[in-house]
Amino acid sequence: MQPVLKEYAIIVAGGSGSRMKSHIPKQFIEICGKPVLMHTLKAFKNYSKQVEIILVLPENDINAWKNLCVIHDFNIKHQIAIGGKTRFQSVKNGLELVKHEGIVAIHDGVRPLVHQDIIGASFRLAGIHGSAIAAVRLKESIRVTDKDTTKAVDRADFRLIQTPQTFNTELIKKAYQAEEDPAFTDDASVAEKSGMRISLFEGSYENIKITTPEDLIIAEAILQERKKAD
Repeated sequence: MQPVLKEYAIIVAGGSGSRMKSHIPKQFIEICGKPVLMHTLKAFKNYSKQVEIILVLPENDINAWKNLCVIHDFNIKHQIAIGGKTRFQSVKNGLELVKHEGIVAIHDGVRPLVHQDIIGASFRLAGIHGSAIAAVRLKESIRVTDKDTTKAVDRADFRLIQTPQTFNTELIKKAYQAEEDPAFTDDASVAEKSGMRISLFEGSYENIKITTPEDLIIAEAILQERKKAD
């Protein structure tokens, strides 16, 4: 029997409210009565009470988060790491709190609708392959643009990448020792640059990233439907 690997979740929450047209950081905006970020942490705790959660926040937002936890009586256990100037630096800071070998899921703080089945699949598959990246197929046609011309391409050849992006802890920590590169658009690109093979698995269209005002409407509707189903 294989040993049970320790599971970590790094929740990265460094966004502002600019595209949301809000003075409140988008991870603190409420849906269904609670800040987005609380729904995200709850999703991982619903998956497993044993998962060790590391929340990465900008230093200036930490006190605001602690106050929100008091206001909402939010007591899900988690550690806090101070975010860097870029997502790469923030994830690297979060990885410094990963002290034991195991599996780590890196997830956007503003993807609160991730289902525990997706989280579970990511840990399970990363334990086998070393990496497991949630992705979905494109629903619409796409075209490549080049100055004044455009060209249709087969959407079956492309995937939309989501989080969690989950890895063997030792492999991803080694990958994040690299010099930061503008080509690092997500954790998978960092891992790939280090030579790691990237394995995709089927994500969910519900696992949206809350970025613009209409995303809040969609997220609230999905959460309300889930409550009815429970």
